[in-house]
Amino acid sequence: TLLPDGALASEELEWTAEANPESLTAEVCGAWAAAGVNRISLGVQSFHEETLRWMGRLHGAEGGPRAVAIARAAGIEAISIDLIFGVPDRLGRSWDDDLRRAVDLDVPHVSLYGLTVEPRTALGRAVREGRESPVDEEEYRAQYLRAAEVLVANGYVHYEVSNFSRPGAEARHNSVYWSGAAYLGLGNGAHSFAPPVRRWNQREWEAYAAAAAACGSVEENREEVVGETRALEEAWLHLRTRSGVPDAGADSALGRLADQWIGRGLAERAGGRIRLTAEGWLVLDDLAVELDAVEGSG
Repeated sequence: TLLPDGALASEELEWTAEANPESLTAEVCGAWAAAGVNRISLGVQSFHEETLRWMGRLHGAEGGPRAVAIARAAGIEAISIDLIFGVPDRLGRSWDDDLRRAVDLDVPHVSLYGLTVEPRTALGRAVREGRESPVDEEEYRAQYLRAAEVLVANGYVHYEVSNFSRPGAEARHNSVYWSGAAYLGLGNGAHSFAPPVRRWNQREWEAYAAAAAACGSVEENREEVVGETRALEEAWLHLRTRSGVPDAGADSALGRLADQWIGRGLAERAGGRIRLTAEGWLVLDDLAVELDAVEGSG
């Protein structure tokens, strides 16, 4: 692949461009492919018209399939779609129907996002004022587990809390974050990590652009991730992927903790490792704290 500066891209390069379906045209996608983009992430969210209107999305029920077809016509087969669950029941969206349509598209990667109610958003205000009712915890849980069941049954690997892929189609870029390795972020608001330092750039474009034009630092702030904070973060990162954590043996503190998790249907042993089930991923934060406490005492 020839990059804009004339350099050849490695075949190992994963270059993902993100797009909403309504903004992806054949012209745009063709230009991306010519520049070396070889993966596209599409914010499909749903195939249900009323749900899309409620979310302020412009692409309509057929926008997702149309965007997938455009990407494939441009020669980009590595396609990921985002789906959202936990929308209000009153919208009448069938989660099973959305999952069926996602499977029918046969894209190699699917990312799930649960709708969350943030206090300072329009949705947060609507819930606070009684004008909107989010799904209850049991329904939220049921929709997540149903997605895992359907996607896995149709050949996807549930390789991370919110991500499913055909074998070998895992997101390489995101996997770096979950491994705790170093990464570099470019652009306003971007984060970078060179253990133990995490830093982030100025978010507001005007401030970022002015600093860059003056050849100054675009960094807004940084922090050192060390000690207990680093240990808890590592526990959380390791548990959120299918690789899990090494099995220290039944006689270890970790082994005894794993036995408790397995007994509750939250984890399993496989290939000398302990990894969470879909049920376990629903309570990831709590289990990460438990793991951190055990490893800290060890």
